Amino acid sequence: MAPKPGSRAVGIAASDGPDYSQLCGAVVRADRVVEKCAFARCTTGGSDATAACDDLLDRLDRPDAQWVLFAGVAPAWFNLISLDDVHAAADRPVIAVAFEESNGLEKPLREHFSGEALDRRLATYRELPARKPVTVNDTELWLRTVGIDTVDATDILRAFTPDSNERPEPLRVAQRAARAGRQQAERFGWETAGDAATDKPTDS
Repeated sequence: MAPKPGSRAVGIAASDGPDYSQLCGAVVRADRVVEKCAFARCTTGGSDATAACDDLLDRLDRPDAQWVLFAGVAPAWFNLISLDDVHAAADRPVIAVAFEESNGLEKPLREHFSGEALDRRLATYRELPARKPVTVNDTELWLRTVGIDTVDATDILRAFTPDSNERPEPLRVAQRAARAGRQQAERFGWETAGDAATDKPTDS
């Protein structure tokens, strides 16, 4: 399932700060052309990351971007993204990419949250598809996929990852733009608090 050079994907990545995580969604073609970016925020320690990602995709308004790629599933200090919900809202395959091995998030979630805040996060976490290891450009990655199987998802990532890179281009662009956006906001003291409520850990 090798995409054509003009095929497009949306990459969503985050740059975490003390109060919020700056999210960027970048529409990038398989031939590395960047066509559009949009920004959103989710609350550090909150539970609004999925809604922020849905908002990003709505504002990008690019149904021609055939896949949604995520750099991980837990920006903003365990503000977990529901891949099933994003897939349902976006109506296209979703691929979450992790770049390091992990023993899972259940133990750290239990260490930092309790009560309803813990239960809600555990429910979202346990609904995520299992991570599966793949190799792209001699780099080992771990994928969670919804609406696409692992073999096809790996082909997509290979098409969007230049030979010299370890990260798929939509995620590389989105991550750099998210970092620049957060740094600019902090430099000029732009508002950091969103409208969404946060539920900070109750046992830390």
